[in-house]
Amino acid sequence: MKLIHALIGGTIGVLLLIESCDNATKKSERSSSSVATPIISYSVKRTLPHDTLSFTEGLLVHKGQLFESTGSPDELLQARSLFGTVDTTTGKIDPKVELDRRKYFGEGIVILNGKLYQLTYKNKVGFIYDANTYRKIGQFDYKNPEGWGLTTDGRYLIMSDGTSTLTYLSADSLRPVKVLKVSENGAAVDKLNELEFIGGHIYANIWSTNTLIKIDTSRGDVVGRMDLSSLQSDAQTKYAKSLEMNGIAYDTRNNKVYVTGKMWPSIYEIEFAH
Repeated sequence: MKLIHALIGGTIGVLLLIESCDNATKKSERSSSSVATPIISYSVKRTLPHDTLSFTEGLLVHKGQLFESTGSPDELLQARSLFGTVDTTTGKIDPKVELDRRKYFGEGIVILNGKLYQLTYKNKVGFIYDANTYRKIGQFDYKNPEGWGLTTDGRYLIMSDGTSTLTYLSADSLRPVKVLKVSENGAAVDKLNELEFIGGHIYANIWSTNTLIKIDTSRGDVVGRMDLSSLQSDAQTKYAKSLEMNGIAYDTRNNKVYVTGKMWPSIYEIEFAH
């Protein structure tokens, strides 16, 4: 019996050794196939004032004018759900439309084909305005669990909802035409928030962080990362209640990029290769 047990134990030991080596080989292969995402370096070219009452949800530049949309958390009674143009000498928003904060929490905005589109957080409804008069001209429903950020590639509206999925909406019907699953080395990247389309790529802020990712629009792969923690630190030294980064806008006319955060005292013009 002792000899039989010894043989069985030896066989099991060999099998375990083979399996262990096989698993180690597979892990090694997976590690070697994972490529570190390139880090995007940037420099700050200019600092502009920003209203520390603004709970930023969206930022964009249209015809040289900076626009901002804001939300209104229940715990911040002074916060307002609105959008308007930003006076870059004071940082104050000139409101164009304000939502009833008892009903709606304002989210991202985008302008396309003479119309301004605005998302709401949990109502599953978006509003459409004339981009010149800001008169409400319609609204649309969406099935996404929530509404977060908006941008455009010039043809579609592109919407985030806090997951790893970006939804492309028809500019005519406001219905989904396709989705883009965003991943990094095969792993889904969740909490996609504020968006901006720059040079054929989508740049997305990851909610509750100070990270911007660069997304390949053909496959959804993350092809670059930018760490804006130093800007948040700078903001907090000026205003202690500054929260996370949220807000990226691209001025196509002048090739300038602006970023800010919720209740930050500054908007930063940054420069990077894109």
